[in-house]
Amino acid sequence: MNLLALETSTERLSIAILRDDESFARDVDAGQRHSELALPLMHELLAEARLTLRDFDAIAFGQGPGSFTGVRIGCGLAQGLALGIGKSLVPVHTQMALAEQTGEEQVLVAIDARMGEIYFAAYRRDETSPNGWAAVVAPMLARPEALPLLEGNDWCTVGSGFDVPLLSDQLMTRYHGQIARVARDVLPRALDVAHIAARQLRTAGMSSAIRPEHAAPLYLRNKVAMTIDERREHHAAKTIAVS
Repeated sequence: MNLLALETSTERLSIAILRDDESFARDVDAGQRHSELALPLMHELLAEARLTLRDFDAIAFGQGPGSFTGVRIGCGLAQGLALGIGKSLVPVHTQMALAEQTGEEQVLVAIDARMGEIYFAAYRRDETSPNGWAAVVAPMLARPEALPLLEGNDWCTVGSGFDVPLLSDQLMTRYHGQIARVARDVLPRALDVAHIAARQLRTAGMSSAIRPEHAAPLYLRNKVAMTIDERREHHAAKTIAVS
């Protein structure tokens, strides 16, 4: 199986290729230059893998949640490429890609969603699931104190929510005694998106992929900015929490 994967939900631009059992990947800090850098980086990788776009069986992309602009770029680029070569798409949740990267059996994923909120999900490895993961808590948006409680201990945690001291403290309090390891400074990678998508296609077949016109980002939040008054209230709440 030949598979191209894109992940653009953070400041990192990540592109990966699976060619049968071999993998090729590029991860660069793109800042706000994802659109500018994506195609040149992809062509570099194609040359290294000695493939053309028409050699791919499908294209996978990180669906989000994450940066509003980033997930739109990734979805739009994947759609355009897939339409151009007549192939299907495999969307993969950003939280699942982060869980895959840890190599752990059960993973709590918390991504800083700004405005004092978390993009949250919890997964356990599950060989009966086509993509290899069972969602204990499906991707959701919530404040740390409103996150759902989890059963069991020995959870690994990952995501930018644990890189922000205030959010990390709130998360550690919420799941006190249940967290065995914290993976810090971890960003989603296209290589993990590719492995999840390949596993799904091998297990469930190409019919589990979707047509390009049906692809859409996973935002979770309709509102992407606060009013001036809301920002003042949020700042006041953070000040009280710190003091």
